[in-house]
This record gives sequence, structure tokens and C-alpha cells, in this order.
Amino acid sequence: MSGDVWFAILPDGEPGVAAAQLLRPWATETINHHSGRPWLLGSWPDGQVTVGAAGARRVAVIGRCPATAEELSVRAGRLRHAEDVERIAYGLTGSFHLLASVDGLVRARGSASGVRRLFHTRVAGATVAADRADRLAAVTGASPDERILAAHLLTSPLPYPLDDHCVWQGVRAVASFDCLLLDADGRASTRRWWTPPEPQRARQDGVPAVRAALTAAVDARTAGEDTLSADLTGGLDSTSLCFLATREQEQPRPAGVKLVTLRWQSLDPDNDDAAWANRATAHLPDIEHVTPTPNQSPLWYSDLTALTGDAVPTDEPGPWVRDGARMAVLCRLMTGRGSRLHLMGGGGDELFSSFPPHLHDYVRRHPLAAWSRIRTQRAFQHWPLGQLLRQLADRRTFGQWLTAWAQGLTTHQPPSPALVRGAPSTAWGVDLRMPPWASRDATEAVRDLLKEAAETAEPLASQRGQHTALACVRTSGRGLRLLDQVMSRQGLGLAAPYLDDQVIEAALSIRVAERSTPGRYKPVLAEAVRGIVPDDVLRRNTKGEYSGDFHISLRRNRAGLMELFDGSRLARAGLIDDAEVRASLLGVHPTPEALRSLSSSLGNEIWMRARSAPTRPLSTAITEGAP
Repeated sequence: MSGDVWFAILPDGEPGVAAAQLLRPWATETINHHSGRPWLLGSWPDGQVTVGAAGARRVAVIGRCPATAEELSVRAGRLRHAEDVERIAYGLTGSFHLLASVDGLVRARGSASGVRRLFHTRVAGATVAADRADRLAAVTGASPDERILAAHLLTSPLPYPLDDHCVWQGVRAVASFDCLLLDADGRASTRRWWTPPEPQRARQDGVPAVRAALTAAVDARTAGEDTLSADLTGGLDSTSLCFLATREQEQPRPAGVKLVTLRWQSLDPDNDDAAWANRATAHLPDIEHVTPTPNQSPLWYSDLTALTGDAVPTDEPGPWVRDGARMAVLCRLMTGRGSRLHLMGGGGDELFSSFPPHLHDYVRRHPLAAWSRIRTQRAFQHWPLGQLLRQLADRRTFGQWLTAWAQGLTTHQPPSPALVRGAPSTAWGVDLRMPPWASRDATEAVRDLLKEAAETAEPLASQRGQHTALACVRTSGRGLRLLDQVMSRQGLGLAAPYLDDQVIEAALSIRVAERSTPGRYKPVLAEAVRGIVPDDVLRRNTKGEYSGDFHISLRRNRAGLMELFDGSRLARAGLIDDAEVRASLLGVHPTPEALRSLSSSLGNEIWMRARSAPTRPLSTAITEGAP
């Protein structure tokens, strides 16, 4: 199925019936409550929605889950009330929204990572929820929120704690760890449904759970598929998924199931992905491997003028537009070979690496072991000792760090001389900076958002390392969600098994410091797939380098980028200075970091061009007190 995939959730009462009438023009599918009133409206492919029923009780999973209607009906029979749904859903695998309709009460939630999200707003006197914010905005006539558009200049997807803001005025996002409750009168409330695990397991104790969860996550994608496609970049994350998808099982796969892999060729001479991908494919001789030639592989920033109007299918801005042309080629190549679902390794870095902030926790909990690790990493990374000690001595709370971040939004560090590395930050997160082309009004809007968040937001975990991992998982999940919206519209769904709830719980239950070991690359993942992935493939301890791709793409597509930022929508809205963007594009950039914000700004610009409703200048919105 091609075209937008979406669904809306309606309360089991007369207000929901009235709201349904306004949504029906966009809907091709309807599922009712036991009462006969509409429960779900939308447009989705076969197999995307599975419903179980037991008397007046209904349970639904929407997304990738191998559970059958019969199995869900059995589970629904054990459902006493709507709040009991997590208990009866225990053991369901995959990535999905989980819904229940019981005695006039509706309960709905997405996934912990944000791959599956929910939004809600008032429609005809009732609260209506949907998995796409733009569908709700269309029915209510909502306009984009200028302050949130400004935040998307900082980075996109938005970082925690700004990531639960919705870009549409009057439409609210349900927090990833919360569920939504709708009563029969159309009133809404939220409850926490998921709590991050405490990282208390030793690595050797946690690896079996990771293996079981990851195996089940991949099996949830192979179920019911005749042909499955996947990235095979040569990296450990995507390579592991390919071997998991093709492993021998106790229950044989249906005849005709096949895997097709794809690898893009990097233009960077220092990128060793090809060597490792070839090593992996040598162990998969019966699999079709597709490697487009450089002439068949669109560069970053290619064909940007085509990504306007109806060609932008996402409900919020995203940096995916950098690769929009390449994604179109991927969809054509894979659907042409019969695939309807494509696997990618997103989430692997976030789950199986220890981010620098874990050193801040480690040195306080296990100082001797921590200093031994720091010594080893300093010798390899050449971190300046004084700078590192200042990082480790930082005692700011999460709120204090957010306040400092807000105050320093325009403080740009001078570039380091070649071959000189600074010590990594061990703070609560990365102190992202507004791009030099952001307007003063845009910067002030983001500063206000961060200061507001500093008053109430709590860290995602008490340990900085665990908090950082969770924040990165959420960012990855939101990014995957947008990519799936783009690719699903072209007939190819996108899945990242590492971002399934069960995989996240298993991986993040392992002690943060034990997720990495100096001299070993992703030891938890390597041990979890040992015996499935060949040992010579598991020996990789490098990551692909793409600086060459950036420089070549920028050089060849600079003219198109310059044209986009000549009278841009962002400039008209008072968010950026076009001249500053063009000056940056014409500058010398030894590393891609100097233009880190380009993809976010580009995604913002393309998205705004696709929206017919004009956006007011930000200074006007601030003056009028826009939320």
C-alpha cells in the first residue's frame, strides 16, 4: 500500500460520533467499539491493525506484531478494566501501538522510544487521538507553532526535554512513557505506563535477555513476509539483523521467504564499511545483495526542489530530506524485488555504547575501576587531563544544566586545531548551539522553551549515563518514525528492531559501564549474537567515516542549496537570515561539524514549503503571546 498511513482513536460516546464525521473524508477504514460507535478511523495496509474481542472488551495492536486476532481475543478475555491492559499484553513482541476499549473507557499508548507516538486535540467537543499530528491539525485548521519551528533549527528531531512538544498549535503530544485515557464524554487524562529499567545487571547476566529480545524482535518482522529487505552496511548493528533474519529456526520459515540486502557505497576513502560488508556477505551466499553503483546513488542534498508540496509526507520537520532522493531509490529497488518491509540498524549505537557521561557516574561509584578506564581511553583519545577533570567535577542538577544550556545557546566554541581533541562532555547532554544563521527572535524562543523546561523537567534516569542513553533512544525513535512515514508512502515500511520496547529494556538493564570495554566494540551486542553472526564478522572495532560524502555532496549540490535559501520560508517567518546561510555554505569546512545544523534547517525549510498555510513572522507571534 502506498499513501499516508494513519489512524485516529475516538471515545466511546456521542461526542466521539460527532468527531468521527469530521474525520471520515480522509478515512478508508473503520473499526467500531462494542457499542457500534466508531473506535478507529484511518487508512492502513492489510495486517497493520489486529483486534481481539471478548464480550464488550476490545484490544488492538497497530503496527508490527505477530499476535493474531484469536490470541488477542484470549488476552481480552482476561482484561478486567482498561488499566489492566499492560498485564494481559505481557509477552507481545514487535513495535506497535496498544489500545483497549473497556466499559466506555479507551486506553491507548505508543512505544517507549517514540517510534510509535500519539497526539490528541479537541474535535467537535471530544478529545480525539491520532498517530499523526498533521491529521488532527488538518481537521481543526491548526497552524504550525513558530516557537517549535525555531527549536527544530537547534536540532531535529528535538532533544529531550523538548521532544514531547508538538509542532502544531492546539495539538498535544502524549509523552512517550505515558498512555492516554479517554472517557465516554470525550475527556482525556494521561498515566505513566513505562518506567525505564534500573541498570543493575552484570553484562554476563544481561546478555541472554538481549539475545532473546532481539531474536523475537526480528522474528516479529519476518512473520507473514514473503520477502524482507535490510541494510547491510558492514556495521555490526545492521549486519547482526541480517544474520538473525536468516538464521535457522526450530520452526521452519514458510516457503518462498527471502532476504534482500542493500549497501550504499561511501565516497570517503577512509570508510571501511565495504570490506566488512563483503566479509558478511561471504557467509550469506544464498541472499540477494544489492550494491548500487555511485552513478545509481544520489548524493546527499540531491533533488531538493522535488521535495515540496505533496512530496513531504511527515507530520513534523526532519533532517531526512538530506537523503530524500536516496530513500526514493531504496524504495524503488526493494519494492521492485517484492519487499514491503525494510530493516535498519537504528538504535544499536544508543543501546550498546557507553556515552561519555557514564564516566561521571562511574568515577563516583567505582573510582579505581573508573580511573583505570579513563587512563586507557586518554592514552588512545588524547583527552586533555585538565579539561576532563573539570568535566568530571561538574555537580549541576539536570535543571541547572538546562538553564546553563539556555544561556549559552549562541556561545560557539572556536574550532580545535587539526589532530587536537578536546575532552568529551560528561554533562547531562550535549550543549547544542543555535546555528549562526538563526535570528535573534528564534534564539530567544528556544531559550524560553529551555528555561521553561528547566523549572519542571526531570532527568530520564538518576545516572547521567543511563539518562543520556534513554535520551538518545528517544531521538533515534522519533527519527525512525519520520523515515517510516516517508518510506511507507512509497510502499516500503521501515523497521528498527533495536528500538522495540523489549530490546530497550533488556539492553538498558545492563550496568552502564559494562556496555563498553576499552579495546572491544559493542561487547553486549557481540556476545548476544555470537553463534549467529560469524566470529570473523564480530571482530570489527571501527565505525564508517562519511566526511568525504559530506564534502563531495556539498560541493556538487551547493548551487541548489543556495537557491533554497534565497527568499526562504524560514527567513519570511523571521526564523533565519538567508544571507548567513549562504555565507556558511560558501565557507571552508574542514569537518562536517561546522554545518551540523544544515540538515535540520533544510528539513525545516522543505517542510514549511509543503504547508499551504502561511506562517506569521516569529516576532509577531511572540508579541501576540502565541503559545
